[in-house]
Amino acid sequence: MSEETSQLENMPELVVVSGMSGAGRTEAMHSFEDLGYFCVDNLPSSLIGNLLELTGMPGQPDEKRRLAVVCDARNRDFFASLTAELEKLKGQGIDYRILFLDAADEKLVARYKSSRRRHPLCADGASIAQGIQRERDLLFEVREAAHHVLDTTDMLPAQLRGAIRALFAPGTEQQGMSVSVYSFGFKHGAPLDADLVMDVRFLPNPYYEPQLKGLTGLDKPVRDFVLYRPETEEFLERWRALLDCVMPGYVAEGKQQLAIAVGCTGGQHRSVALAESTGDYLKVKGYRVSVAHRDLALAEGADGKLVAADAAPAPEPAR
Repeated sequence: MSEETSQLENMPELVVVSGMSGAGRTEAMHSFEDLGYFCVDNLPSSLIGNLLELTGMPGQPDEKRRLAVVCDARNRDFFASLTAELEKLKGQGIDYRILFLDAADEKLVARYKSSRRRHPLCADGASIAQGIQRERDLLFEVREAAHHVLDTTDMLPAQLRGAIRALFAPGTEQQGMSVSVYSFGFKHGAPLDADLVMDVRFLPNPYYEPQLKGLTGLDKPVRDFVLYRPETEEFLERWRALLDCVMPGYVAEGKQQLAIAVGCTGGQHRSVALAESTGDYLKVKGYRVSVAHRDLALAEGADGKLVAADAAPAPEPAR
């Protein structure tokens, strides 16, 4: 069993997120989305079971339906049926947990003042402080029943994300960031979404080797030609040292997704081999990595024009 599979099995099928308005519920839902949960805000409790039975939810490749739902003082009727609904799910063997987010009253007041939004329990003209006290009274039983209570008074958003990951998806910090490594060809346009771009056009080009021209960086002869050269070995040593320097910083900053683009001229040979090598190196370091090749499906025809690599040759004109 892989470490990632084991981590998925340790994640609850249902997380009920509740707490004080202004304590970080929106940031918490973003965190659960990053963990692969299907997230719904302000859902009536009677619909939780129905959602858990759905199939084909976005971002959920495994058989279990993982749902994170926000339940708060905006829907007062929710709390009357919450306990009964959770008892029913427990009887069905559904693993659930309640996360309650709290913060000091003065911090909540300051957050509402800075956001210029109205507190949900101040519709009758009550002050923010009065609304907060009403909310505490409404949520008292939910807070008492919560499996986890997080005080966000002095938390930054990245710290809250880290705390949620530690509670609901225990694993290394590196696994909290999704890393995409892809190759590309500069002749087809520079990447727009990359956080790091490495240009490897300075390395010898297999394109000019007749026996390698028609192959790609996924083929062993090309991979050997690219990787096992003194200049490439020196480059890889320094490139990996750079990654060792910057990757922990991205993790500490709380970055959830990182894109690394490796480019050569056409995106067929050098960049492909080195993107694969980069992905393998980061996987060994404990990161969750996917590798793709943006321009590998493009090839250059005899007339120098770009065609799809798997396209059938154009028919000859009638004579």
